[in-house]
Amino acid sequence: MLRVIARLNVGGPALHVTYLSDGLDRRGYSTTLVAGRIPPGEDSMEDVAARHGVRVVRLRSLSREISPLADLRSVVELARLIRRERPSILHTHTAKAGTVGRVAALLAGRARPPVVVHTFHGHVLRGYFSPAKERFFRALERLLARVTTRLVAVSPEVREELVALGIAPRERFAVVRLGIDLDDRLGGATPVPDLPPAELVVGWAGRMTAIKRVGDAVEALARLRAHGVDALLVLVGDGPEREVAERRAAELAVSTHVVVPGAVANVASWYRAFDAFLLPSANEGTPVVAIESLAAGTPVVATRVGGVADVVRDGVDGVLVAPGDVDAMADALERLARDPELRERLGAAGRDRVRERYSVARLIDDVDRLYAELLAEAGLAPPTTG
Repeated sequence: MLRVIARLNVGGPALHVTYLSDGLDRRGYSTTLVAGRIPPGEDSMEDVAARHGVRVVRLRSLSREISPLADLRSVVELARLIRRERPSILHTHTAKAGTVGRVAALLAGRARPPVVVHTFHGHVLRGYFSPAKERFFRALERLLARVTTRLVAVSPEVREELVALGIAPRERFAVVRLGIDLDDRLGGATPVPDLPPAELVVGWAGRMTAIKRVGDAVEALARLRAHGVDALLVLVGDGPEREVAERRAAELAVSTHVVVPGAVANVASWYRAFDAFLLPSANEGTPVVAIESLAAGTPVVATRVGGVADVVRDGVDGVLVAPGDVDAMADALERLARDPELRERLGAAGRDRVRERYSVARLIDDVDRLYAELLAEAGLAPPTTG
């Protein structure tokens, strides 16, 4: 089989394709993982693939940016690879790879794989582009859906959003949640030293892009401190919005209460330093940082967008608020600051749930079952181990 992703940058999709490629190969599949180049300023997860023994074919012309010439080259090169390898299954992940991969499958002619699957790790069809571009990308996804055997969403919420946008009928979708090796991601971590003392340490982690609304986290901190809570905000990560967040912290006179360590190799130790985790994003697929926070026993305050509600249960292991409602974020954090027992109860509830719900074994079982069904519909037999 051929698995395609736009880039193996830090995030859930890169972990997802690595675990799938490794786990399914142990069940008799033979996977070639195709990945595009990682642009400057983004950190790589190619080392994770290497540790799992996953063979990666790098398609240098494939990247996150829209470039007609480079994108056409990607389609042609990938179609050539399909003709050479003749995979029974083509499975694409993320929007750019989904477009390039499915067009390449059509261009491959008689070598077109009998089973074509695309996974939406969230989507960029609302809130990312101008209205004209959004209409174009929605129309493109509707066309591509017609040449896809099965569409996969990483949560019921993401599926329902895509159905509402008219991408395809509900019955064309399967829901397969992420799987994460949480022992590998969180095991063996040591506490983070040298954080200033505070009544409540609020964490945030990720790539600082506009859709993540990291400025809202700074606003929430300022309002929380105005309520008399001695709070510290730790922003783990880097990206184009870092300067915006730091400037906003200066404007609100909370710079001394904001720690920005930048991108770090071991995020696990930071989760254990947090009393609460704040996720103010305007859009999310399945937020890995929320899963990892809960697995570390840290309650999450998050916006009710995309697949967040599939991870964080309001009032059970965290608090959900409307996107952009900074007052509600500050109020929820204040409740957690004033009630350590509530923090402990929410954190324990999340820890007990996510380890099984988002296990790698469950992910591999789900996808193996899906592939067997689709191969049978195509008149093909699934692989056998040994």
